[in-house]
Amino acid sequence: MSTLDPGSPPTDELPFFVYGTLLPGEPNHDLFLRGRTSGERPAVLPRALLYDGPGYPYAIDGHGRVHGTLLTAAPGVYGELLGLLDHLEEYLGPGHPRNLYERVVREVELPGEGAPGTRAGQEPPGARAWVYLAAAAVTRSLRTSGSVIAEGRWVTGRPPGGPRTP
Repeated sequence: MSTLDPGSPPTDELPFFVYGTLLPGEPNHDLFLRGRTSGERPAVLPRALLYDGPGYPYAIDGHGRVHGTLLTAAPGVYGELLGLLDHLEEYLGPGHPRNLYERVVREVELPGEGAPGTRAGQEPPGARAWVYLAAAAVTRSLRTSGSVIAEGRWVTGRPPGGPRTP
């Protein structure tokens, strides 16, 4: 889990980085996010790998990149959205033994949003965000027998006609 610097912004209002069924065009986007976000933009989670799951993916810490979307909650709905996402991702609290995912703070990159004066080859600007990573037991299983999704892209990583979350 990530530790925060004393000068970091409070974590209770961070945006969310999503990479699976919550992506625009995926089934859970409309179910959970419609009317609850004020901004959505492409983002990349560095130092992570994406694994295939039973109709949805898992991200874990690793030597790769996961492509997704950075979501900002609409005014006045942050608590509602956080509760909905925690429930969807089966997150019961930090380190809870029944967690499917852990909600952690990570730095994500915002490609195509170079700061003025940014030169080619420099890292894109970033943002701190909540990310749901696979819980410890799931991560161990994935590292042993999981299937990595090439290039860390959920939409392109799924086989045509593959399972979809209801």
